[in-house]
Amino acid sequence: MPLARWASDLGPTNPIILRIVANGSRRTRHLWIRSGFLALLMVAMLFGMVGQSSSLRELAQRGATAFTALSFVEVTLICVLTPLFMAGAIAQEANPQTWEILLTTPLNRVQIVLGNLMGRLFFVLALLVGALPLMMSTQFFGGVPPTAVWGSFMISACTALAVGAVAVALSITRSAGKRSVFVFYSTVVIYLFATWAADGALRAPVSAGSIARTTTVFTPINPFLALESLLMPSTYAAPAIEQPGWAVSAWMLHPARTYCLLTIMTSLALMVASAFSVRALGARTVSTPWWRRMTQAAKAEGRTAMRVGHNPIAWRESQLRGTSLMALVGRWGFVVVGILGGIMLPILHRTGALSLDGFRTALQTVVAAESVVIILTALNMSATAVSREREDGSLDIILTTPIQPGPYIAGKLRGIIQFLAPMLAVPAGTLLASAVYVLAKGMGVPGGITVQAASGTATVAVPAMLPEGALEYPLVMLAFTAFAVMVGLQWSIKSKGTIGSAVGAVFATGVTALVLGLCGMAAGRSIPGVGAFMNALTPVNLLAAVITPESVADDTLQQGLGTFRVALAIGAVAAGALGAGVVWAMHGSMQKTFMFTVRKLAGTA
Repeated sequence: MPLARWASDLGPTNPIILRIVANGSRRTRHLWIRSGFLALLMVAMLFGMVGQSSSLRELAQRGATAFTALSFVEVTLICVLTPLFMAGAIAQEANPQTWEILLTTPLNRVQIVLGNLMGRLFFVLALLVGALPLMMSTQFFGGVPPTAVWGSFMISACTALAVGAVAVALSITRSAGKRSVFVFYSTVVIYLFATWAADGALRAPVSAGSIARTTTVFTPINPFLALESLLMPSTYAAPAIEQPGWAVSAWMLHPARTYCLLTIMTSLALMVASAFSVRALGARTVSTPWWRRMTQAAKAEGRTAMRVGHNPIAWRESQLRGTSLMALVGRWGFVVVGILGGIMLPILHRTGALSLDGFRTALQTVVAAESVVIILTALNMSATAVSREREDGSLDIILTTPIQPGPYIAGKLRGIIQFLAPMLAVPAGTLLASAVYVLAKGMGVPGGITVQAASGTATVAVPAMLPEGALEYPLVMLAFTAFAVMVGLQWSIKSKGTIGSAVGAVFATGVTALVLGLCGMAAGRSIPGVGAFMNALTPVNLLAAVITPESVADDTLQQGLGTFRVALAIGAVAAGALGAGVVWAMHGSMQKTFMFTVRKLAGTA
């Protein structure tokens, strides 16, 4: 039947889906990703089930705890892994200049878009289906209803669908889809942080003296908040609304169901828009942007020569990166918005618009989000620094110059750090403004700027933030950013293209940060002194230790706040020195193998 054949060509017999699934299923990298996904879920389940008591009630409670941990880890991994699979959705066709051939085939625009989406989404859905028996096994211990299992599965699947639709839409609208994964990562990080912070600020107790908090307007638009409302209804409950309309009822009383409907409708809208735009890819031509034509016309009479410096590679990376209009707006917009936000936080607390807890939460969320965006930007630039030159052929020209591998790699590192310097100053300036506010004792704000934090059996007076953290954070952040740049350069040198180097750099840096973060959190709660030292190894953990020390170093605080502050300062200095040593060692190793690796990959882009 023609209708059945048309529907089959959109899905099971779509040649793009068949090609992607057949080729991807034979890749060792995909096998390791699938194995690692299930291994991480098993580890999360193991930690959730660990306990001393073996009564039926305790088993049911630990089963529910393990399922909750599994669900949150699964959604997190979906947000991380889906862009990895979707990164080449359109870029692999655009990169080898095969779009013209693809657009001349009998495939229509819907088949092209759905083929790229569903072909790569197949691997993500296979991960979810593979993890479903593990999720259902927690029901054997009791405490986990079947609706929670299927609700968690649907939230993860809808998140994967939305992430895939956004990746395909970004790839099509940007035409150069190689970097769309980084645009997605940065946008999603900011979005998740912003909605989580806004939700936390708007939550209110269900009743006086109750620990349960109400859902907010942001709950159905964040997968983690929707999952929290589904799995922890006793602490995250729907508000009491008299005679709500159907829209209010769906939005506030059933956020998990609303999240799934919203993501499905949004994905459908993005696919329709992408289908209308995909044919325009073949008609795009290279042209000079209007704003650049105006600046070139203004400089037509001549300009002063630029100082290149002793290392032309560093000058090239710092001056010629991000010259497009969107890049300039994004970079300096980040700086302007970040400065305004850093100034506004103390003002909002001083005027009473933010409580002390709200001020600390907002400060930690804002600076952590800025830190993650900066590190992702550093990975974006470094992971494409060499592979991009290999793809466009400029690396062959550079290798004919007298510049040696050592100055070349050092120039890349120095140039990228110089480019990121204005962005690095934003979170450091935010912490500095808050530190000055704390040292000024809140300028006489009612209630003061200290929190009585419970630490074991004692109570410790903790300031809104440790002021010395404004000096410790830049040291740790600079060291970690330099490490991320070197990881990106290492992957960029040994990868054939920008997609492979980008994925590898993000994965390697993410695993390193995750391991150091988890070790710091575990040591901070159980090993006095050493815990504060370990929490200074990563910027995000350091922020938690500076702003909310009672949440990461309970045992150390029992020995006194002064002991904790000394250990944290020593850890920050050690983290800076350790980062410099690691960067120096990586530079030496890359310098030795640079020529061999570059010659080995010559002509394989």
